[in-house]
Amino acid sequence: MDPFSHGLLGATAAISLSNKKKIGAAAFVGMVGAMAPDLDVLIRSANDPLLAVEMHRQFTHSLIFVPVGAAIVTLFLWLFLKKYLDLKEIYTFSLIGYGTHGLMDAFTSYGTQLFWPFSNIRVAWNAVSVVDPLVTISFILFIVLALSRKKQRYAQFGILVFLLFMAFGFMQGQRTTSAMEQLAMERGHTPEHMVARPSIGNQILWRVNYIYDGRIYTDAVRAGIFSGIIIYEGGSIPEFIIEEDMAGYETTTLYSDLKRFRHFSDGYLARHPEQSQIIGDARYSMIPTSLIPLWGVEIDTLQIDRHLPFLYFREIDDEKRDEFFDMLKGR
Repeated sequence: MDPFSHGLLGATAAISLSNKKKIGAAAFVGMVGAMAPDLDVLIRSANDPLLAVEMHRQFTHSLIFVPVGAAIVTLFLWLFLKKYLDLKEIYTFSLIGYGTHGLMDAFTSYGTQLFWPFSNIRVAWNAVSVVDPLVTISFILFIVLALSRKKQRYAQFGILVFLLFMAFGFMQGQRTTSAMEQLAMERGHTPEHMVARPSIGNQILWRVNYIYDGRIYTDAVRAGIFSGIIIYEGGSIPEFIIEEDMAGYETTTLYSDLKRFRHFSDGYLARHPEQSQIIGDARYSMIPTSLIPLWGVEIDTLQIDRHLPFLYFREIDDEKRDEFFDMLKGR
């Protein structure tokens, strides 16, 4: 999730396991520890744009790195907090905060390499968007209550509410997937792979992708709490298959980078519908029914030994914004 929400969860977890005399210091250490793993965004290369994509949510987010990361945070914070906490306490709260980060990211749809270096699989439980204001606001509320009243139980309630949010997301994902499996059946499709992800900022409107017969299908599902399921049918686009579409380039940097991007995209590659030189990650878009990717790489067969540029497509006009909110409202 976003760094601020990470910090809030880390603070909440640290408070819940602290004592009332050191509740403020525990919150600060937990927050810093929880935000630290995202410093991996500083790992990048001007010559290889995909390096930043590969390294984000990699070793700094893995479970095995948690004690190491917490130790680094502890050494930094010890300089400023040794008057308030001893070394063991700083490490304990750093460990708690740092340990929440990878797990929280795994609840989102982006994917986190929790088991690096033993596996490079990106764990994505697809229970919550990378930004969800309800989750963030609930953390703020419980932290304020815990700090103002110096009672850990409010933070413990905050953890419980977070887990309930995640349980709700799993339930919504299952409802969404069941609805789309039925629609695929009605279309006469047997999907090779299907994945449902919440759209930005909510657990009501979902984007669903599945692959069938060489095409990637995209639809939106509104899983209303009281109003039932509404499906907004999108479209489909040919799957981009590197071994077929780029045959003859096997020994080039271009080909290698495409395979790296395919791993990151979990195999959902397709050409940008308006820019054929852009190979996009078909799992994400600004609008749940859109075939325009949120990001992609640009191929140039005249520069086959140059690393591929990584591009974003985040533009959204008023019409598209209204379309999103109409779907979110069930119109």
